[in-house]
Amino acid sequence: MARAGFYAVESGQISFRCDGNWYVDDERIDNPRIATLFSRSIRVDRDGSYFLQIAEERAPITVEDTPYVVRTMEGDCRRGFILVLNDGEREPLDPASLSIGAGDVLYCAVKDGRFRARFLRPAYYQLTTCLEEDSNGNIYLVVQRQRYLLLRAQEIPSGQKPRN
Repeated sequence: MARAGFYAVESGQISFRCDGNWYVDDERIDNPRIATLFSRSIRVDRDGSYFLQIAEERAPITVEDTPYVVRTMEGDCRRGFILVLNDGEREPLDPASLSIGAGDVLYCAVKDGRFRARFLRPAYYQLTTCLEEDSNGNIYLVVQRQRYLLLRAQEIPSGQKPRN
């Protein structure tokens, strides 16, 4: 009996892109159950490359930016935020892990700090009510009465790993 698995997409390149969607070649995977399964099956090889591991089957993937994205958030500036990730998991936002990347993309650390996640627009817009800018152009996130400076990727000192 034939086994289910990656055979349906065996001839194509599987990728996770900046828009938070999975693709086979240039065809977006629209089935939310398959997309969630793929997001929950991401693994990292010793060399830093990504692959999907489902049961005994393994398939290489291309990750365009980050293997996780923040789709939306729950909470508010007073109580703090819970991130909702592309794999369906929910976890608290660590405001100290926020940074601004190229093109003003917002990132944070997820999965106990092991991975970076890119904020999709809906999640980013949820944070805008908590952002303040000072006279020097520095941007702060104010959550639970604490201010967190958002560093830009180019402002992180050389030799120091980004916080996320």
